[in-house]
Parts: sequence; structure tokens; C-alpha cells
Amino acid sequence: MKYRRLGRTNFDVSEIGYGAWGIGGKQWLGGSDDESLGALGRAIELGVNLIDTALAYGDGHSEKLVGQVVRGAGRRIYVATKVPPKNRIWPAQRGVGIEQVFPYDYIMRCAEESLRNLGLEPIDLLQLHVWNPEWIGREEWRRAFEDLKRSGKVRAVGISLSDHDPDSGLEAVRTGLIDAVQAIYNIFDQAPENALFPLCQSENVGVLARVPLDEGGLSGHLDENTRFAPGDFRDFYFRGDRKKQVVQHVNALRKDLGGDANVPEIALRFCISHPAVSSVIPGMRTRRHAESNTAVSEQGPLPAETLSVLKRHAWNRNFYS
Repeated sequence: MKYRRLGRTNFDVSEIGYGAWGIGGKQWLGGSDDESLGALGRAIELGVNLIDTALAYGDGHSEKLVGQVVRGAGRRIYVATKVPPKNRIWPAQRGVGIEQVFPYDYIMRCAEESLRNLGLEPIDLLQLHVWNPEWIGREEWRRAFEDLKRSGKVRAVGISLSDHDPDSGLEAVRTGLIDAVQAIYNIFDQAPENALFPLCQSENVGVLARVPLDEGGLSGHLDENTRFAPGDFRDFYFRGDRKKQVVQHVNALRKDLGGDANVPEIALRFCISHPAVSSVIPGMRTRRHAESNTAVSEQGPLPAETLSVLKRHAWNRNFYS
């Protein structure tokens, strides 16, 4: 496993991190806590030292599992978590004031709840789970972040940017008040490369690349007959003819790369090929996922000619809407 500095922090984090949404137990159905704990433990054995969770993942269940594993890990593991929007609306809506989403007292209470769930102190990276650039000048989030860091309960702070809207975070990065941003970045959505990544590099702000496998679209396993249980997030994400669209795009990708291309490996290597990315955080709900995903770090960044091919497969769409 290779490690990278997370922006201006002193955290040297694994370039393959662990995305813990899927182990929350509510929106990603199937699997068990024992399987999740096994996957977490195996990922740590293989060098992962950054886990990204959130208070909203299973109403704190993901945080509790993460804390259980980290407390027994026997080595330094960095934990990032997130404050959910008070109005429970993802993504943040323009025109909705911060007082409805992240009032100061609410941010502070959520941080305390996450600390209890994790059984760890301090939180290494606390992020706002949504972001609206209209809030840039408001004191609620600024004061909460400053007070949490000053108290020693939080070491670093950041924001999770809206779906397929990386430029919404540019002003926040320029403030110098955040240490990291989290953004969707994958073969299909390459937009962060245009403005966000260069700015983060110049401002020394860390980047967590989320959804590297397009919620499973780039896993290599999705086809038009794939079915998800009612209530599973992916049943919504891939509704209608979306599976057919994804299969067509993945087939075109395979054709350009060669028929035996390992799509998920290439998708993860695509993310770590950009120097602005501190860590890419795929979900890993099984030990097998942990083993295959962490092995990508040994493969390293993709060659320039492969990256050139992948540039042609950027796809402008938003399946979250």
C-alpha cells in the first residue's frame, strides 16, 4: 500500500481508503455485520489506514462498526465522518439557508454523537455531508469548525460536495478554512480535473475521491438483468433504462481498452493517477472486495496512453436526480 499526504494536514493516508456507506445496513441491503467487520479488518491488514463513514450511514451504525474495528486495530487509523444535513435533504438545495441545514448548535451536537458512536477521540476529519456555496460567508459553519478544532475534538475539517458539481466547492477551498474536500470522481465523471483539483493542489487541500466505481456501474458485474432488493439504494440509482445505458458505456470502454480489461481495477487506478487525489474511497463489503481493491495500489497510476483512452469516456449525466 502506498500513502499520500492529506493536504495541509500531517496525515499520511492510504491511497486506497475504505468507504463505509455500504456497511450502514439501511440503503445497501444484503450482507451482515460479521461480513462487514471482516472486510474492515482485512482492509486494515492490507494497509488501509483511512476510513470514511458518516452519522447518516445507518443512523450511526456504520460509525459504530468502524469504531469497533479501529479501537482494536493496533495501529494508527484515520477516521473521517460527516455531519448530516438537519433537513435530511441530499444534495443541498440552492436558496435554502444554512439555518435549516447546519446551524451551529446542530453541528456541535452531531460531532458529539459521532464521537460517542465511534468511541474514539478526536475525530480525524469532520466533514459537512452537503454543501451550498451560498453559505460561504455564514458564520455558523466557520465558528463550529473553529471551535471543534480548538477543543481538540476534531483534528481537520472539510466538506462533501454536491453530486456532479465539483465547482460548488471552489470558494470554500479558497477560504483556507477547510483541510479537505470530498467529490465524485471516476471514469464517467472527470469534471473535478477542470477546476477543483488544480485549486486544491495550489491551496494544499486534500481530496477524497468518492464513487470511483459509479455505485457499481464500473464494478464489471452489472448487466441489464441485475436486480436489487426494493429499498436498496441501487434499485433507485439504476432505475428505468439506466442499467442498459451503463452496460453500453462499459462495453464501449472495454472495447477501447481490450476485451480482457479489468474494469474495476482500471477505474480505481484512474483515480489514483491524478496527483491531487489523496485517497480514493471505494466501498468494500466483503474480504474479497478488500483484497482486490487494496491490490490496486501496487499496480500504481495508469500509463499516459490508457488515460488518454479514458478521457473519451467521460459521460455527462446525473443518476442521483
